Amino acid sequence: MFRSFFLNRKWFFWAWIISVVILGATQYQVNLNVEINEWFGSFYDLIQRALSEPGSVTFSEYMRELMTFLYIAAIFVVVAVILDFITKHFVFRWRTAMNDYYMAHWHVVRHIEGASQRVQEDTMRFARIMESLGVSFLRSVMTLIAFLPILWELSANVTELPWIGPVAHSLVYVAIISAASGTVLLAVVGVKLPGLEFNNQKVEAAYRKELVYGEDDEERADPPSVDELFGHVRKNYFRLFFHYLYFDIAKWSYLQATVLVPYIALGPTIVTGAITLGVMQQIVRAFSQVENSFQYLVNAWTTIVELISVYKRLRAFEGHIWEYERNGSVPQEMPAE
Repeated sequence: MFRSFFLNRKWFFWAWIISVVILGATQYQVNLNVEINEWFGSFYDLIQRALSEPGSVTFSEYMRELMTFLYIAAIFVVVAVILDFITKHFVFRWRTAMNDYYMAHWHVVRHIEGASQRVQEDTMRFARIMESLGVSFLRSVMTLIAFLPILWELSANVTELPWIGPVAHSLVYVAIISAASGTVLLAVVGVKLPGLEFNNQKVEAAYRKELVYGEDDEERADPPSVDELFGHVRKNYFRLFFHYLYFDIAKWSYLQATVLVPYIALGPTIVTGAITLGVMQQIVRAFSQVENSFQYLVNAWTTIVELISVYKRLRAFEGHIWEYERNGSVPQEMPAE
């Protein structure tokens, strides 16, 4: 999955040079997001001044602030579109490298259960998931690096936390605790999901294989066999639905509750009028950026579960190839999954 792309000289340009380009573009996106956060502070201070002192702000000043946002947002859109285009090509090259490696050893793995599915579908899913998780992980790390110092400085405006009292740089600690509690919660609640997702791929592959045989052999895919195989599919899906039910309850309840966290933390500061509307907006946005970065595992947990199941299938698939490369013979049994 990795050696065929990152350690292959054929793919050096895409694997390493384009990786650096994606890294740089992602960092630039984060810098633009920091500029937008600063704009929110000045814009809402302007609104507060205009509403509290009628006539103190001209229409041209107001429009100038809006045009500043449009300028930053336009650059952000251009960078986002180009980055997305390059990333998709990067990931497809990765899939191509995996496909070439597996097909070069097709004579070794062709007899394995679901071999065609692993080469065609699993490599496609692996590439798609890595694109989603990889880009979001990079963005989370870089956002954290950019916004953590900002939130650290803005926390100086917070006079005290409710029920606790004064705490230096309190909002940083609140964001960390909030994200950590959600990560632990979903890790515990979703502990059964990776195994069920992996088993789901196995029963789907068995069902698909029998149907493929039935296309060429009228003796295969008879109703009793199909009913039994689809029964396994149905049983596993129903188990997945049940476990995702309480997982989703925990996930969405947590995510909705965290919307209020910065406003609760800012409660004493707001009611005493210690900050302006613009500073409050800056704090809330910076807090959300930091908290969301720490919540990477929370937001990506469902996708990570899917990745684990695909990784286990491809890892076992590659185990067959490695054994052939070591011993020079085709193993008869599928490596343990």
